[in-house]
Amino acid sequence: MIVIALSLAPFIAQARRVVHATHAARPDLPHPRAVPYPALDWPFEINGGQYAPLGWADIAGWNQDDHLAAYKAFRISCSPIAAQSTPPSDPKALGTSLREPCRLARAADISDDARARAFFEEHFLPLRISRLGEADGFVTGYYEPVIDGSRTQTDVYNVPVYRRPSNLFVRGFSQASVGLPNKGQVFRKIGRRKLVPYYDRAAIEDGAIAGRGLEICWLKNQTDLLFSQIQGSARVRLEDGSTIRINYDAHNGYPYTPVGRILIDRGIIPKEEMSMQRIREWMNQNPDGANELRRQNQAYVFFREVQLSDKDEAVGAQGVPLTPGRSIAVDKSLHVYGTPFFIEGELPIESEQSKTPFRRLMVAQDTGSAITGPARADIYFGAGADAGRVSGRLRNSARFVIFVPKSLDPVARGRKMPTPDPRPSEKIAKLFPQVDPLKDQPKDQKNDIKPPEASVAGSSKNTAGAAPAAAHPSAPQAVAAITVPLPVARPDIKPDRDMRRIRYHRRSRIGR
Repeated sequence: MIVIALSLAPFIAQARRVVHATHAARPDLPHPRAVPYPALDWPFEINGGQYAPLGWADIAGWNQDDHLAAYKAFRISCSPIAAQSTPPSDPKALGTSLREPCRLARAADISDDARARAFFEEHFLPLRISRLGEADGFVTGYYEPVIDGSRTQTDVYNVPVYRRPSNLFVRGFSQASVGLPNKGQVFRKIGRRKLVPYYDRAAIEDGAIAGRGLEICWLKNQTDLLFSQIQGSARVRLEDGSTIRINYDAHNGYPYTPVGRILIDRGIIPKEEMSMQRIREWMNQNPDGANELRRQNQAYVFFREVQLSDKDEAVGAQGVPLTPGRSIAVDKSLHVYGTPFFIEGELPIESEQSKTPFRRLMVAQDTGSAITGPARADIYFGAGADAGRVSGRLRNSARFVIFVPKSLDPVARGRKMPTPDPRPSEKIAKLFPQVDPLKDQPKDQKNDIKPPEASVAGSSKNTAGAAPAAAHPSAPQAVAAITVPLPVARPDIKPDRDMRRIRYHRRSRIGR
């Protein structure tokens, strides 16, 4: 390699002298840019989203929010962020940029609202964010159901709550993984090598995995189980007064189908009246229809038992306890857990018809299979029936503001981006400007131009003493009437049999 490099050195030096001499003679030529380009911090990009910088004064309700409550929720998310030793395997727009704000939050001792507000304004930049081409985002609500159950199967409690089966496989994950993705394909093994899709809801309800010791507990009806699976967690009150806490652990690989949407499409419940309470009421009144409706949603969720007391809140996908009214579930393929979002809208908090102003700083700490898009959130309202009533009627538009660490300032990064090299076609266009022969004609002639007729001797269309049409000063140029004939199609001549035989013999000789 050293010998080759030394032998090429004179040629490289000569090439550099030629380039230098060329630019000395033609200083108007652009200097060649160094290749490869220098490594630069490009502005971050959120797939399918659009964003624009905002001022803090432009955020409606920012000054009136409880910033200390938001700061405490954000600080809870900082524990797993600080514990990350390596960057996440799936690159996202914010990446690991939350580490520095989290380090400062964990080191600070903030106990009043003014200092909490100053913390966010000092270390973050607000950006209005939405789906590409849309102005607003969309919010729903979720909660932790509290239902009755039993450790053993009885005549009253005969609906099993299953833990993750041992024959359930997800590529890239082992059986020891705590919590599997809520999207993507899931398989079961037949024999040693064959993998097939896992059982759907109908097969599992009919007993496909019964009798394997997978039962965590037993519930009264399938509706309680369905709502627990939709919410992702539940508190099961046992007959002795104790409580079992269950959380999402895996799913069977089928996409989630909203049963509410099916009821709307069938004209059973009007769209404006749709809520979780209406779904439950209809299922209780129509047990046979409820059985068929559930099976339209082939998705099925498996749970794990978690050691939490009655005073502890449910644990989100980030692995931290959720904060009612401050925690949201987001699209984890786009966003990083711990990201603050300010959500502004008019939501039916107090009643189904109310438009309660909702202007609050939230923290992304959870996810869900139905939560997709850059401005989509599921607001956590806590546990119990009251939280269920509020969250069950939320399906509203809202405006989203994402808080981005200042290290990712898109405006500052955009100023460092190099301008593209000039296109050669621009120079060519200046050297050979295009002339429009119709540019200087009156407007009425442009709209209805007829090509001049050829002047033929003895034609009856030319009156005596009239000048030829092509000679008139206001007539179009004769070039506009010239038609270029198309080339004659090439004849399709088949080769003679003798010629093909000669070619075959030539190829056969060459092959020898």
